[in-house]
Amino acid sequence: METVSEIIVDALVKAGAKRCYGIVGDTINHFTSAVRQSKLEWVHVRHEEVGALAAGGESYLSGELSVCAGTAGPGSLHFLNGIFESHRNGAPVLLIATRIDRAEQGLGFPQDVDQIKLYEQCAVFCETLSDPEQARRIVSQAAQAALNHRGVAVVEVSGDIFKTKIKDSIPWAVHRPQWLARPTDEELDALAEKLNQAGKIVIYGGIGCRFAHDAVVKLGQQLAAPIVHTTRSKEYLEYDNPCNVGMNGILGNPAGYRAVQTCDLLLCLGNDFAYTQFYPEKATIIQVDIAASHLGRRTPIHMGLVGDVGATIEALLPRLKDRSDNAFLQDLLSRYQKDLEQLEERGHEPDPKLIHPQYVAQALDKLASDEAAFTADGGSPMVWLLRHLRANGKRSFLTSLSHGTMANAYPQGLGMAKADPNRQVIAMCGDGGMTMLMGDLLTLVQEKIPLKLLVFNNHSLGFVEMEQRIEGLLDSYTDLQNPDFSRMAEVIGIPGEKVEKAGDLEDAMKRWLAVKGPALLDVTVNRLELVMPPEVTAQQVSSTALFGLKAILNGRADEVVDLLKDNFLR
Repeated sequence: METVSEIIVDALVKAGAKRCYGIVGDTINHFTSAVRQSKLEWVHVRHEEVGALAAGGESYLSGELSVCAGTAGPGSLHFLNGIFESHRNGAPVLLIATRIDRAEQGLGFPQDVDQIKLYEQCAVFCETLSDPEQARRIVSQAAQAALNHRGVAVVEVSGDIFKTKIKDSIPWAVHRPQWLARPTDEELDALAEKLNQAGKIVIYGGIGCRFAHDAVVKLGQQLAAPIVHTTRSKEYLEYDNPCNVGMNGILGNPAGYRAVQTCDLLLCLGNDFAYTQFYPEKATIIQVDIAASHLGRRTPIHMGLVGDVGATIEALLPRLKDRSDNAFLQDLLSRYQKDLEQLEERGHEPDPKLIHPQYVAQALDKLASDEAAFTADGGSPMVWLLRHLRANGKRSFLTSLSHGTMANAYPQGLGMAKADPNRQVIAMCGDGGMTMLMGDLLTLVQEKIPLKLLVFNNHSLGFVEMEQRIEGLLDSYTDLQNPDFSRMAEVIGIPGEKVEKAGDLEDAMKRWLAVKGPALLDVTVNRLELVMPPEVTAQQVSSTALFGLKAILNGRADEVVDLLKDNFLR
């Protein structure tokens, strides 16, 4: 006879889980006791949201199952935002969300929460373990769903069930079949006909191209088609790609944006990019996706096919004619080269009076390992990662692009560093994101996690401030009164250093990266840095001018001068 706790932990280990993130207490005490006696490592975080983000970071990087566990009511609820983030990133995480004992449920007992209603909207599997005999079966099914659907699974367990002893006689297990899917021959023939007859073709690759780099590049070369990638697929399509012309979208570059807007046929491969305004209005749009529910949900399409990107391309290539006319591709490659040169210029020639965040990102790109894993907080650090860090086929990038949360960077980095402690893992943190979940810096020390923290310190919620100004508003409630992060880190037990002059940055960054354990680099960056979109509209210009007028009328003319000088007169 075994306890349900022991059975659950054994099922998790057999599913490949190596770690469980959480905070111990009441309804999970028997579960954590079973963890202590198993191969599953308990990672003691200071806030459950950090635990969920860390588990998501680990699973996103490894592709394997990670686990979180929370106490009844507040404990399990604190995971919610991190679980949403991990689910939307496609990370296979399993949450054990506990509830008060069954005898007290439905009677208004303290901390009683029906968590299924909350978590079912951010999970591929969400069930209550209602009978002890279900323990191995339910947990195995949850792990199988998380791994095969690449998302979060939630199992709700009442505290009293954990200590129940049962005979665990049926060997329920987790299955991870390998399979490929592609459109029918008739559909592929129809797709090939459209591609063979089309004029200017652009391939728009998304996260579905994760394992299909070579196939996508081969297709681009055969069609003489520029390849544009979404922000989430930068890691997988940017490198070793002679057809790459960059990104589309508000964070993209002019060549990527122009390619999508001027093509005759847009072939979307594994692309679920959400912003309809960045799709072309007149082009023929064809979409290939592994999920039929994704077809046509972002923009109207002329043809939708279900299939794995790599398998679909391999079956499509023999049906296509080679193209000799590559003028469209060459024009956009030339434009993309100019985009790269302009990005380089924005971080070049450091101003002795301030540090531009682009300069920081470019220094990091140069000094970080070729195999580094990077995370970035939602907001401007995410922009500097996407625009200034180079993908090379060995680096990994994780940002909050689908959920858009604050304070994701170093918690996700925590899990990534746990998953691979020998790999250089770097979190690009905003000062707002850092201070939102600052308590788990203590976890880095206690768990000896060698994460490198780079703080872009502009004393403001910079991305929000920019949004307000672009809409013609005076920025409001965005000021941040920050501590000296480097001194704070030292007090906690993390080596810290502060940089306020551009000339000091590279040496400080080299020292920071050389530290064997966790380390923090606090860099004071220009507050008045705009994130320029790939195409500036007349509305944006007029709105920014309106901000300038309001600022002058409110005695803030010096800010307007600095804004113009730092962004338009450089």
